[in-house]
Amino acid sequence: MGFLQVFNNSPDETAYYRHCLVREDMTQSLIMIQPILYSYSFNGPPEPVLLDTSSILPDRILLLDTFFHLLIYRGATIAAWIKQNYHELPDHENFRQLLQAPIDDAQDILVTRFPLPRYILTEHEESQSRFLLSKVNPSQTHNNTYYGGQQDGGAPVFTDDVSLQVFMEHLKKLAVSNSS
Repeated sequence: MGFLQVFNNSPDETAYYRHCLVREDMTQSLIMIQPILYSYSFNGPPEPVLLDTSSILPDRILLLDTFFHLLIYRGATIAAWIKQNYHELPDHENFRQLLQAPIDDAQDILVTRFPLPRYILTEHEESQSRFLLSKVNPSQTHNNTYYGGQQDGGAPVFTDDVSLQVFMEHLKKLAVSNSS
C-alpha cells in the first residue's frame, strides 16, 4: 500500500494507510505489510501458500487478505466448471462446498474488520484479478524461461519487476563484489 512507496497514491490515501498501520494491532499491521494468501482445493483443508505466481493454479481457489482488500480468485478450471453449472448438480456437493468455503471465511473476516475491506470475487483472466497479480512475487513472467514452457504450475505475470529470487541474487553479488 502507501507506506513507503507513494507512487499512484494521493497524499490523503498515503496518510490514511499510514494511520491504519499505526492504529491496528501487530497481527493486522503485519497483514498490511505482508498479505496472507490461502489456497482451497480438493486435496485437503485450506492452507496458507506463498504469495507467488507459482501458487496461482487452475484447480485452486485463492483467498487474498491484504487488510484493505479481501479477494477470492478462482482458477481457470474452477471457473470453467462454474460456467458449466457443475455446482448446481446434486452429484457435485463437494464442489459446491469448495466454492462456499472461501466465501464463508471471507465473511468471517468482513464481520470483524474495521475499516471494512473491499470485497472482490474474481476468476482467471478477469479484470479484477489484477488485485491478486499486483501482490504476488513475479517468479514466472512473460520474459523468463517458464513462459510458454511446461512448468509445474502458476500463472505468468506481465511485469517488468524482478522476482524476489533475482533481487536476492543481485544483492548477494553486490555484497561480495570487490568494488570500492
